[in-house]
This record gives sequence, C-alpha cells and structure tokens, in this order.
Amino acid sequence: MYTIEMAYAHMRSMQEQAHRSRVAKAATAGRRQDAGERRTTTSRTKKR
Repeated sequence: MYTIEMAYAHMRSMQEQAHRSRVAKAATAGRRQDAGERRTTTSRTKKR
C-alpha cells in the first residue's frame, strides 16, 4: 500500500538529490574558474 508518508519521503529524497546535484555543479564551476578556465585542445579545434 502506497501512503502519503511514502510519497512525501520519495519527494523529499528527489529534492535532496537535486540539491546535491546543484551543489556539485557549483563546486565544479568554482574549481574550473580557480584553474583559470584551462582547457585541453583537440584536433578539431586546431584546424587552421
């Protein structure tokens, strides 16, 4: 039997997962900015 409490618990876990995802993306962006946006070039970008 699926109860309101189970639905609420599932909704809460999805919200927490989304929050962790946003925090991880922000942390990654912060590290990338601290590194000076260093990127490796590929053969596609080196066409002259």
